Amino acid sequence: MSKQELWGSMLLACLLVTCGCTKKEAPETEAPAPVQVAAVTQDTVRRTVTADGTLYPGNQWNVMPNINASVQKFLANRGDHVTEGQLLAVLENRGLVAAAAANKSQIDTAQANLVSTEQAAIPEAIVKAQTDVASDQEQYDAARRLLESRQELLKEGALARKSVDDAAVALAQAKAQLETAKEHQRTLQAAGKQAQIDALKAQVESARAQFNSAQAQATYAEIHSPGSGVVADRPLYPGDIAAAGTPLFVVMDISRVVARVNVPQADAAGIRAGQPATVTLTDGGQEVQGQVSVVSPATDPNSATLQVWVTAANPGERLKPGAAVHVAIVTETIANAMLVPVAAILPGEEGGTAVLVITPDMVAHKRPVKLGVRQGDKVEVLSGVLPREDVVVVGGMGVDDKGKVKVIEATAPVPEEDE
Repeated sequence: MSKQELWGSMLLACLLVTCGCTKKEAPETEAPAPVQVAAVTQDTVRRTVTADGTLYPGNQWNVMPNINASVQKFLANRGDHVTEGQLLAVLENRGLVAAAAANKSQIDTAQANLVSTEQAAIPEAIVKAQTDVASDQEQYDAARRLLESRQELLKEGALARKSVDDAAVALAQAKAQLETAKEHQRTLQAAGKQAQIDALKAQVESARAQFNSAQAQATYAEIHSPGSGVVADRPLYPGDIAAAGTPLFVVMDISRVVARVNVPQADAAGIRAGQPATVTLTDGGQEVQGQVSVVSPATDPNSATLQVWVTAANPGERLKPGAAVHVAIVTETIANAMLVPVAAILPGEEGGTAVLVITPDMVAHKRPVKLGVRQGDKVEVLSGVLPREDVVVVGGMGVDDKGKVKVIEATAPVPEEDE
């Protein structure tokens, strides 16, 4: 190489070194963002509707008497368990028994008059009827005077109440017998024999109907339980007047309880009778399983809700009517649903939702997702992910779409990002 060529080579080398020294340094590569991930799983989830309500007994009876009478005695008290048909109370019934006895006497008298008329001639029957009227009138007058006398003695405290009651029964019987005799006499005087016989037959039937009615009234003095349960209320005491149509007992069957809840109309669309439900006491946390028994067909116009009843067994009668409860009704069971932790859900575009899916090359891909049922700390994803894909659950807010990431263990601390 000539001397001129050597100097040229050296000059070129110096120029190259000078260019290399003046060239800017290359930018540093950005560090991958540390994140924690969880796999997309598949499991069964349940769509539930929740509401708060109140417990009621499975059944309830307001036991009301059919007559107005004083209470002679009670055979059950508040808190007692009773069975269907059990005798609960006895009301005063001496007057009713006396009336039934008087009506029984009317049957016998009417029957005797019928037989007599069928067997006797008209004139003889009329004479006998007149004699019967006179005799019965004397018996009635004597019974009336006896009752008045005993009532005066009772006021003075010189006679027992039972003697007055006996005299009243005797007067009622005498009056009934006198009226029957007078009617028999009028019938004989106004009609022929066949007409008399027909009238007397009608009297017998009428007397029998009155007796049956009086006998039924007497049985109303016994108050029986219409069902099995526990006595929740008994407002009266022995000696108080029981009024017809006013509850004498309240009997509740709490072997089963009913939670009544009001559900918004939109949520109630999927509720059907027979669906499983959970009833939980709001103050004690006790939980029982039940099912929907009633779905109201009408919406309350004031609250835009439907009332739903959930019936549950109540072993040991631990749940009490009137308690506040929380009800969860399972309206749908979804098998093989794709689930991700709730922490994986990020804000998406246009108000939607998204997740960050990490591919094997440690690149984050932001995908819009459509969510379904939430169950605990997991939520159903209807579209946007595949089973066993990894989604970011911690550290995803600072990661861009297609950004590099570094997966760390859940126990490792995630460095704070610079502002």
